[in-house]
Amino acid sequence: MPVAFLRRSGKSLARRLLSPHAGHEPADLLIRDVARRQWPLLAVNLGSSLLEALTEGATLGVIFLAVELLTAADKGTVSLGNNPLLGRLPALGAWLNALPAVPLFLALLAIAVLLQAAYSLTRYVNLVSLGYFAARCRAEVTARIHSRILTFSYPWASSYRVGDLKDHCSSGPIAVQTQIELLGQSLVAVLLLAMYLTVLVRISPWLLLASLAVGVVISAVQRLLLPRIRTGAKRVKNTEVEIVSRITEHIQALRLLHSSGQLAEADRLVQAQMGLLEGALRNQKRLVSVITPVASFLQVLAIAVIASLSLLFFGGRSTGILPSLVTFVITLQRVNIRLGSLANNLSRMSDNSARIERLNEFLSPAGKEFRRQAGVAFRHMDVVIQLEQVSLRYDPKLPPALSDISFSIPKGHVVALVGASGAGKSSIADLLVGLYQPTAGRILVDGVDLNALDLASWQQRLGVVSQDTFLFNASLAENIAFGTPDADRAAIEAAAASAQALGFIRALPEGFDTVVGERGYRLSGGQRQRISLARAILRGPELLILDEATSALDTESERLVQQALESFEQQRTVLVIAHRLSTIVAADQILVLEAGRIIERGNHRDLLASGGAYSRLWNQQLKTAVDL
Repeated sequence: MPVAFLRRSGKSLARRLLSPHAGHEPADLLIRDVARRQWPLLAVNLGSSLLEALTEGATLGVIFLAVELLTAADKGTVSLGNNPLLGRLPALGAWLNALPAVPLFLALLAIAVLLQAAYSLTRYVNLVSLGYFAARCRAEVTARIHSRILTFSYPWASSYRVGDLKDHCSSGPIAVQTQIELLGQSLVAVLLLAMYLTVLVRISPWLLLASLAVGVVISAVQRLLLPRIRTGAKRVKNTEVEIVSRITEHIQALRLLHSSGQLAEADRLVQAQMGLLEGALRNQKRLVSVITPVASFLQVLAIAVIASLSLLFFGGRSTGILPSLVTFVITLQRVNIRLGSLANNLSRMSDNSARIERLNEFLSPAGKEFRRQAGVAFRHMDVVIQLEQVSLRYDPKLPPALSDISFSIPKGHVVALVGASGAGKSSIADLLVGLYQPTAGRILVDGVDLNALDLASWQQRLGVVSQDTFLFNASLAENIAFGTPDADRAAIEAAAASAQALGFIRALPEGFDTVVGERGYRLSGGQRQRISLARAILRGPELLILDEATSALDTESERLVQQALESFEQQRTVLVIAHRLSTIVAADQILVLEAGRIIERGNHRDLLASGGAYSRLWNQQLKTAVDL
């Protein structure tokens, strides 16, 4: 059984840390990459592990000699050369025999203390070096997970729940750190077991064979339980992820839960899932906890059996019977402790396997969609943006969001999109931003396909103000300057003034240094939208996209923002998605969409004169305004 433990644990550690031909799972590749760059830490760790084993073995040898000295019949002259540990070193035995018994005994005690001090020091160095390496790997995994999320295409990243992504960021790095620490501890246990086995073989191979039966029983129990532990770990992990995701959704939807009276129902759902988690954790604890008590009982049983058998195996010796028995029992007890520790490590690695497997699945590129990286760097737009027979389908099972869309946005012009909800207005904006790619057709920027452009350089030259604004938990100045890190305070204030935000900002106690809170909750909806507009204006974009940017503003604020936009639009290319038609009467071209198709196009005057869908929508809004 100890041999099986040594083989299995040693191979596992070598495969994960050292072998250049190891498995190609993402976590393994990352650990090996860090190992190559942090090889001095691994060298220190391996060296300290070897010293641990050597000092422990030397301590056992000194203990044997001390017990031999105490039990010698002649206190003044001790025959240390005939014991099993010094049998092959007659010169050392003869030199020790020449020394007085009392000073020799005291010297042996001092040596034993010094060896254990060295053992403790090497143990400390081993733990620190392993901890440093694990910390480096954890930092690398955290950064890798964050990078992986950012390299996903927007549709693919959006397919994950926020709770799932948060769980990957928190549990993935911990899983790698735990795995490394357990493997490091297992390496030390393997080396110590090898040293213990060497001592045991030198004392009595027959007693060692008898004690291996204990290990066989432990191994049988472990082989029976490990598959069930792995299955239970997956069940626990899946339940934990579901709970984190649901709690995250509830926190994000607090306003909806309060306003719809669903707080009790939300709490009931989480409580029910917590009951499932509690049951899974209890079952997992029962499985994991079996091995240690069984191993402890077998240790006591083994000592009793070995003490009985020692009379048979050591009875024929003239010297060294009691020292051999004492040293053998002490060493075997330490073997059992290390076997128990190794068994516990293997159980914990099995328990950790679900997290490692989930991390590997997330980091693996297989079956995932990634953001486009290469392409021609975009500098500026000179002439026109063209959409040629563009269609978009978000999912093959869903009807198309856009069908055969063709129009142009000349430089310096304002193009407006109007239509009912779900007509496809925001889908066009998403295509222009590069969040999605057309299912059919193409988008050209000065004759260059948007898919051929470097996506980041294109998006950095856009300004987007949507109805769903997002603000960071930072100051107002930092939120306005997001994406424009070189902007000075004067430029930030000018952009705020253009967005009609300067008045309410200066009225705040800390002005531009006011921290807005999570998602800007300290500001009203209209204030958040004006900050988002100021952010877009500050960038000086080649294309400004306003997705119902004034929908949350009151009438007076909307009028002021419209004045600012009209001044800004004189030098910029603008795509406006509008619900209130009064905000787009000056647009150069208005496109009316219905069910993903353009059904009318023209300027405000021509569309009113045609008496079509735009005219009917205008008259409807005009009548509503009069009634109010």
